[in-house]
Amino acid sequence: MKRETMASLARDTQWMDATAQAELVRSRQVTPAELLEAALERTEQLNPALNAVNYVWAERARTVARELEATADAPFRGVPFIVKDLNAALEGTPMSNGNRALRDANYVADYSSELVRRYVTAGLNIFGRGSSPEFGSVPVTEPEAWGATRNPYDLSRTSGGSSGGSAAAVASGIVPAAHASDGGGSIRIPASCCGLVGLKVSQGRNSMAPNRDETNLGVEHVVTRTVRDCAALLDISHGPGIGDRVIAPSPARPYVEELGARLPALRIGFLDHRPLPGPLDPECTTGVRRVAEMLSSLGHRVEESWPAPLEDPSFPPRFSALWSTNMAVAIEATSRMLGREPAASDYEAMNWAMAKFAESLSAVDYAKSVVATTAFRRSLQQWWANGFDILVTPTLAQLPLAVGAIHNEPSSPMDPMRVAGDFVAFTTAYNVSGQPAISLPLHWTNDGIPVGIQLVAGYGREDLLIAIAAQLEEAMPWRDRRPVTGDVA
Repeated sequence: MKRETMASLARDTQWMDATAQAELVRSRQVTPAELLEAALERTEQLNPALNAVNYVWAERARTVARELEATADAPFRGVPFIVKDLNAALEGTPMSNGNRALRDANYVADYSSELVRRYVTAGLNIFGRGSSPEFGSVPVTEPEAWGATRNPYDLSRTSGGSSGGSAAAVASGIVPAAHASDGGGSIRIPASCCGLVGLKVSQGRNSMAPNRDETNLGVEHVVTRTVRDCAALLDISHGPGIGDRVIAPSPARPYVEELGARLPALRIGFLDHRPLPGPLDPECTTGVRRVAEMLSSLGHRVEESWPAPLEDPSFPPRFSALWSTNMAVAIEATSRMLGREPAASDYEAMNWAMAKFAESLSAVDYAKSVVATTAFRRSLQQWWANGFDILVTPTLAQLPLAVGAIHNEPSSPMDPMRVAGDFVAFTTAYNVSGQPAISLPLHWTNDGIPVGIQLVAGYGREDLLIAIAAQLEEAMPWRDRRPVTGDVA
């Protein structure tokens, strides 16, 4: 790769995916240190408008880059990377979980999570964090601790949440891929808002060790610009950790081998409307129908069908009960990290209200919610067991919201959840069912706003999602789409 200045390398690699950047290092066209400096240059230029990256540890990353020069080759040696500012502990680096009290206390992690250790082993050079809403509780990234993260395709709109910082950083070309997590749509929502690939993996696919529970709603993976990066990063991260309570079935072969794999005619259902009452932007309906037509033209058997449990009006309250309980646990964990009792002034109004609501529930109430969601999980998965391979839906019910559309209102603290519920009507069911689901940027408005389309497979079938995603990436390419933030100078 011919280059004259670091600025030109920042431009030359801005739209390269992680696989391509790793090949530059492997073929000795660039060094890990040069790739890092290019990413830091892009961060300096692009982040002020986006507010995507809230922590940067440049000197630490420079030391790592020098060490990577002398290490044996690794799949992603030297590729610059960020982790989400939520639970993704990297020993010796700051982490706030979007919370102002942790930010102000300058909390520094004293351990690394299992998933982050795997990223480090694969050679990724982690130099910072992508912003997250406080405890990942809402589908926009506008924490009081850090301010709003903006959408690279329209700076007046949200980048989504809760992995909104990671998504904005990838969509703008600051980094080629970034860590993300998903407890109710938080990989797929920002992927939809920012025109990215966002795979929510099966429950138990990636270890949540050492401190998180695979039986809960959340999973972790990445947001990327290409399907091949999504697959390759899953190859280096999947598999159980010590003491994991849920372990997804092992894939038959590496996920990258699903790229370009010859697919049989799949049985595919599609849902182009909301299964429960509520608003739906016409662009979301149009996007699903376009993808259904494309899948049919590719030889798949496509029909208007969806799992009946999605029409169960008792599902949203069941999910909310679990979500509120998780908030109470998050606040209790934060008090331990701070070394003092929790106080309302340390937390955003909605999260404090949710935690207090959870405290009003009994253990029996929680157990009833677990039983109900288990029944929902089994009844939902039955649709796939009955012979369907893929379900196609909108990822979101609306276009990316305006910045500020979801905000704390102390006089009515649960208002954000009501607005959020209408926005994310299609994502939460699969956190309860544990199934893999992927958002792909397969539709765009006339003025260039991405509209994600969600594909859902049976439990453990990330291989199938990656194979069909690669097929759609070729048939309905998005790689040349560029956000309004544009190229670095």
